[in-house]
Amino acid sequence: MATYVIGDLQGCLTPLIELLKQIDYRQEDDQLWFAGDLINRGPESLETLRFVKSLGDNAKVILGNHDLHLIAVAHGHSTLKRSDTLLEILSARDRDELIEWLRQQPLCHYDESLNTIMTHAGVPPCWTLSQTLELAKEVENQLKGNRVDDFLAVMYGNKPRMWEDSLAGMDRLRAITNYLTRMRFCDPNSKLDLKSKEGPNTAQAGYAPWFTYPSKLPENCHIVFGHWAALEGITNQDKIHALDTGCVWGGSLTALRLEDKQSFSTPCSTNRKSL
Repeated sequence: MATYVIGDLQGCLTPLIELLKQIDYRQEDDQLWFAGDLINRGPESLETLRFVKSLGDNAKVILGNHDLHLIAVAHGHSTLKRSDTLLEILSARDRDELIEWLRQQPLCHYDESLNTIMTHAGVPPCWTLSQTLELAKEVENQLKGNRVDDFLAVMYGNKPRMWEDSLAGMDRLRAITNYLTRMRFCDPNSKLDLKSKEGPNTAQAGYAPWFTYPSKLPENCHIVFGHWAALEGITNQDKIHALDTGCVWGGSLTALRLEDKQSFSTPCSTNRKSL
């Protein structure tokens, strides 16, 4: 049995099928982890969502910012952007079933036996392992519960930018969401810069990629994440693995086998969506 973590699909089902052939994926033996952003911007968002859902217990899925955006649009708390490719999902006969399934997915997955934690954007330097799991659960409970609309109505926004244990209410939930699904750069105190989105060398003064700071996670814990295509899969950190290699932008789709940390990828140059 093998466990493969796959980076941002963003509606690129055809490359995913090719990648599964390359790794000789066997549904009865292997497990797939998906690091968020299953959909949007790519040409096959509906088919991708249906396929990953069909994997059932063989897939561990976490939510990314694009997945949350779909949920917010479906609930009437946001509108489609020009670059979105979500209309097919929103018009599908099984729309409600797909949105409800997505709403039940977590923001974080941790496997003790593999000593690996997966979130979409990473883990801020100021959080411990137990704290990360507990804080993720706070947002997950809100998404799954009857007050989901209260959260979605105020989910968007860049503030508060720095974590404090005293944060409460929707500010607290928004901060957790931003750390787990939107983070790229922060300062030594984990204060976020959510406006800079390019490569790791483009940080504003006083900021750096979140993974360059000392972590409060256990020393041997591995982090797998997506979200930041401009990294091109490179963190220069032995235990921190970036898996968004820009499939939807003409890059590649990448899978990491957790048991031996071997990486596999398939080119996606024919799948770039014109924006």
